[in-house]
Amino acid sequence: MIYFDNSATTQLYPQVLDTVVKVSQQVYGNPSSLHKLGTVADRLLQQSRQQVADLLQVSPQEIVFTSGGTEGDNWVVKGTAIEKKAFGRHIITTTIEHPAVSKSMQQLEQLGFDVTYLEVDERGLISVADLKDAIREDTILVSIIAVNNEVGAVQPIQEIGDVLVDYPTIHFHIDAVQAVTEFDHLIPHPRVDFLVLSAHKFHGPRGVGIVYKKQGRRLAPLLTGGGQESGQRSTTENIAGIAATAKALRMTLEIREATKQNEGQIKDHIRQFLSSYDNVQIYSQEDGAAHILCFALQDVRGEVMVHALEEENIIISTTSACSSKKGELPATLEAMHVPAKWSKCAVRLSFGEGNTLAEANQFIQVFKQLHEKFKVIQK
Repeated sequence: MIYFDNSATTQLYPQVLDTVVKVSQQVYGNPSSLHKLGTVADRLLQQSRQQVADLLQVSPQEIVFTSGGTEGDNWVVKGTAIEKKAFGRHIITTTIEHPAVSKSMQQLEQLGFDVTYLEVDERGLISVADLKDAIREDTILVSIIAVNNEVGAVQPIQEIGDVLVDYPTIHFHIDAVQAVTEFDHLIPHPRVDFLVLSAHKFHGPRGVGIVYKKQGRRLAPLLTGGGQESGQRSTTENIAGIAATAKALRMTLEIREATKQNEGQIKDHIRQFLSSYDNVQIYSQEDGAAHILCFALQDVRGEVMVHALEEENIIISTTSACSSKKGELPATLEAMHVPAKWSKCAVRLSFGEGNTLAEANQFIQVFKQLHEKFKVIQK
């Protein structure tokens, strides 16, 4: 089987699975308990926190563990709104955010917050000038997805950070769930206040996320109760998942450059092949994320292409996995002004460090056959 759906989720590294099993069996105490089993669990929790902090080159006090990217984004967006509502109610984001952010924004609008949605161009990129023009005296948050999950557009985080240096009271949040291997440093600009990661996107377990929260920045907690995570997120910590996440992140970053190069070669190879067809539109730019390639074959709905390739043991998806079963048109392509007759045909290939050029060539051969098959059917 060829797995080209790594943006939806990744396979656990075997060593990471071993950690999940080992810790689940041996370190089962509650880290908040005073007895020795609790002490052992808490020690592993803090060791994992330190390891993640070292990988992000930050302080361990700036790392909070969550249940995933969705919770992390919700916490930063809503927590900022609650914490800073006395200072302002204006938020800036984009039209191509993950639903974890866009739906949070919609909820805040219902509560009286004013949200500016920055438009994107045909490449899926915002204008930094538009961002600067949108800033107001009452702006409290700028929330930007670093790498779009549907087309792989990489936003100009460096330039955005440079602009926000002049506005130190505005919270700057980036959703970096799809960006783990994209930047040289996980925190791509010192102006970033909050960064959200999801373990299952980098060969870690599902149900674990990471939030970098810059020291001195305040967020109202969404979950209250026992006061875990220094009172920022109450619930008993998932020690096995957190330890496995720290290991997965370390393993992923150790081969980051090689992974990005490999993904880029596969993407470029398939992209060059697809560009030879007049009835194929490609929505992922050459200089976009190395691991994402979004395209559409004219008059062949995305779900039809997904199942046709599945029959050939090639796994892909229709753009965002979070929305694919709802039958919705891809929000990013809509924001890029792609006509519905094309966007409904869009599919996404997403590559990982385990994929090969041989698999890319097999995909190409299968696509050639399917292209001829669909041409006959359409006649």
